[in-house]
Amino acid sequence: MHNGDLLIISGHEISELLAGHESDLMRIVRRAYEIHGEGKSYLPHSVFLRLPDKRNRIIGLPAYLGGEVAAAGMKWVSSFPANLENGVDRASAVLIMNSLLTGRPEALLEGSIISARRTAASAGLAAQILHGSGDVESLGLIGCGLINFENARFIKTAMPDIKSFTIYDLNGAHAEQFALRCHESLDGIKVNIAKDITEVFKSSTLIAFATTALEPYVFDTADFQPGTTVLNVSLRDFTAEAILQCTNIVDDIDHVCREKTSVHLAEQFTGNRDFIRCTLSDVLRGKNTARKDRDDIVIFSPFGLGVLDIAVGNLVCKLARQQELGQVIKWFLPNSWRRETPTPPSVLVQSANEAPDSNSCFQMR
Repeated sequence: MHNGDLLIISGHEISELLAGHESDLMRIVRRAYEIHGEGKSYLPHSVFLRLPDKRNRIIGLPAYLGGEVAAAGMKWVSSFPANLENGVDRASAVLIMNSLLTGRPEALLEGSIISARRTAASAGLAAQILHGSGDVESLGLIGCGLINFENARFIKTAMPDIKSFTIYDLNGAHAEQFALRCHESLDGIKVNIAKDITEVFKSSTLIAFATTALEPYVFDTADFQPGTTVLNVSLRDFTAEAILQCTNIVDDIDHVCREKTSVHLAEQFTGNRDFIRCTLSDVLRGKNTARKDRDDIVIFSPFGLGVLDIAVGNLVCKLARQQELGQVIKWFLPNSWRRETPTPPSVLVQSANEAPDSNSCFQMR
C-alpha cells in the first residue's frame, strides 16, 4: 500500500473476521487493561456531542495504547435510542486507525461491532475475574438489546457452566426477541423472561445491566443475593445510595467519575472517591482483590475505554491482511504539495491483498 492509501473494512467483514474469537478478544482486552494500568497509554476524556433533544449523542474516543500493541486512533460512535422504533440499531460507529510514524489515517473500520465485542469481552473478563468461573449456573440480564446479547455470549464463553438466563426488558417484545436469538445462537441455554426486575435480582448472583436509562431507578440492593457481582455496563441504572451500599470496581477512576454515571453521582453525593475500591487492572495485576468479604455485592462500572477499541481494531487489521479482506481506496490522501509526483492512478479501489509498506498499522508490532 502507498502511504496515501486507506483500507476500509466493513461491518460484514469484521463480523466474519471476529467470529469464534471470543476467548482471543478477552485476552486482548485483558492485556489492554494491564497496559493502561501500567501507565503505557494515553487516553484523553471522551468528547460528548449532545444534540438538542438531549437524548441523542455522538461520542469521540481518542486513544493510544502502548506496550506490544503500539497503536493509536479514534472511535466516533453515535447513540440514537429512537432508532429501535424504526428497525435501526441504536448505535453506529466508525474506528480510525492512524500510523504512529506519519500520523496519517491508514484504516477506516466499521466500529459498532468492534465496540459491542470489546464491551462484551470486558464484561466476560470482569465476570470471570471478579466473580469466579465456578458454580455459576444462572446469568441475569437487564436490558434486551445487542450489547447484553453480546455480553451473554462472552460471559457464557468465560463461564461455560452457565445453563440459564433470566432476562428483563421494559419492552416485552424485545425480551421475546432476545430469548429467541439466545435459543438460536446458544445451544441448550434456558431463557426465563422475568415479570419484573426484582425477579432477576433474586435469580442469580451474576447480573449484567445494559439499558438506555438516563436516570437511576435502582434505589437499593436489598433484593440482591449476598456475593452478587453486577456488571454495570450501562452505567446510569443505580442511584448514588445504591452504589454506596456496594464494593465498587471500575475500569478507570477518572473517566468513570463524569457524565452523570452512577459512580459520578456517588462522588458528588460524598464529595470524594473513597468508595471506589480499585480498578479492574489492579485486580488483574494482583494489586488488590475484588472483595473484602465473600458476601460483598460488587459492582463493576466500566466507562468504556478507547484503548479497548484500539486493541480490537489492531487485531481486525491484522486478520484482514491475513485473509485478504477489505478494500483499499487508492490515493485517498493527497500528495504533499512540496513533492512533484505523477497524477494518481485512475483505479481508486482494489483488493486489500497488496503488501503493506513499512509504515502500515497492518504490520503487527
